[in-house]
Amino acid sequence: MTVVDTHTQTEAEAPSKAQSRPEGPTAHLSREDFEAIGAELDAIRQRVIASRGERDAAYIRRVIAAQRALELGGRVVLLAGKRRSAWWVGTVSLSLAKILENMEIGHNVLHGQWDWMRDPKIHSSTWDWDHSSPPEQWKRAHNETHHKYTNIVGKDNDLGYGIMRVAEEQEWQPRHLAQPFWNFVTACIFEWGITMYDADLGEAIRGKRGMPDETKVRLRQALRKAGKQAAKDYVVHPALSGRGFRRTLAANAVANLTRNVWSHSVIMCGHFPEGVETFELESLDENETRGEWYVRQMLGSADISGSPFMHLMTGNLSHQIEHHCFPDLPSNRYREIAPEVEDLFQRYGLSYNTRPLVRQVGSAWHRVLRLSFPNGWLEETSRSNLGGQLKKLGRMVRSKPVG
Repeated sequence: MTVVDTHTQTEAEAPSKAQSRPEGPTAHLSREDFEAIGAELDAIRQRVIASRGERDAAYIRRVIAAQRALELGGRVVLLAGKRRSAWWVGTVSLSLAKILENMEIGHNVLHGQWDWMRDPKIHSSTWDWDHSSPPEQWKRAHNETHHKYTNIVGKDNDLGYGIMRVAEEQEWQPRHLAQPFWNFVTACIFEWGITMYDADLGEAIRGKRGMPDETKVRLRQALRKAGKQAAKDYVVHPALSGRGFRRTLAANAVANLTRNVWSHSVIMCGHFPEGVETFELESLDENETRGEWYVRQMLGSADISGSPFMHLMTGNLSHQIEHHCFPDLPSNRYREIAPEVEDLFQRYGLSYNTRPLVRQVGSAWHRVLRLSFPNGWLEETSRSNLGGQLKKLGRMVRSKPVG
């Protein structure tokens, strides 16, 4: 299989490079099966592209109007209301506004999903979102890298955010015992974590030859954007509130925390639950077909089942499988095509990974915990043998250098 960048995929584009483990869930598929899968998914994509129109344009404009109304309404309630209940109403409204802006609007506009409208105000080249990461840096890291190297260990930062053990094939180290804690911290500061790895800060720190000039430029840009974001949320808006400075400051902090934890949870559900495939860098080859690329996206993603409101608040990333196959299609169409994609999975004997939100979040956290221990340790451990297992873990920790 080959990796391909499809964030603005056109009919003329051909896939590039990467391959799943041959003994894995695709072992039963023939070359003809891959070609047939690719042809069916291409046909779905072309049908949606041909039918885009006013209904879709009206949808994104309604969502943007609703998001702005929620933010304005929340700030008015915070200014006018003095009771604790008013603070909660205003804070919830701000939280919903921030989630909508990042998930259903910002993420999808910056993917180019709405560029076909030719509206200069709703376009990937002009949109500036309520986020500390500069849009151009996010598009480079997300559209051009994540969607190109989906779930390839060591290449896809969305898979473990560069700090976690994400597959059994990775060598276990004692430091991985802390990864549930670091995953929780990452959830709380998710916006800022995204900004750091969009700017390649982690790679610069790990590098042995100093920081490249292009990374220095990205860091300066990120610092400017992050500074503006922090000033808006924690200085300007609170200052404009006068005596309500503390109430607004607290509301903004809680709204940002809520948005961070929610976004982190949704993205974990799409990439990291049990049963989602990861791919090894060593499996890269030069001959992946379009159908094989599609299958890698299908097996390296998971969906969340739920209500239309839940889909809206996830930015329709509850349809992560469909998003990874068609990242440039309007997000409101994913729910429409999901039954066809699921049927395709079933007809070709592939596992369509979908669960309700709570179960999918629990599955992702279970995988984080399981991989924080040596392979098989958690499965072998029970109440009756916990003492012995802890001693065994201690010996394994002492036998390995920390790093």
